Amino acid sequence: QVQVVESGGGLVQPGGSLRLSCVASGSVFNFFRLNAMAWYRQAPGKQRELVARISSTNVTTYIDAVKGRFTISRDNAKNTLFLQMNSLKPEDSAVYYCNKEPPLWIGREQYWSQGTRVTVSS
Repeated sequence: QVQVVESGGGLVQPGGSLRLSCVASGSVFNFFRLNAMAWYRQAPGKQRELVARISSTNVTTYIDAVKGRFTISRDNAKNTLFLQMNSLKPEDSAVYYCNKEPPLWIGREQYWSQGTRVTVSS
């Protein structure tokens, strides 16, 4: 059984900050530390996109839109992934998901959890 639970989203003014967390559990995450993990987001009417990735050796990559503002990190002892988001912009508004990179498949379907909603608005 797989369970991924994101938290930390909410409503924030432009320029504000949020810290997202994701706890992953289940047999597929028994070796969490060995998996590349990522944060993804999906805005209304848009496709889901990868925002930030962290490898098993803590090498991080970001899309250009968030470079210098977002920081991805992980706590392998707690199977937890983080996303520190600073200088938030309205275009960062979306539902944010964490998953393996590439995303986890269960059977013939990609697994996606509920995500956590981020709204950046004044």
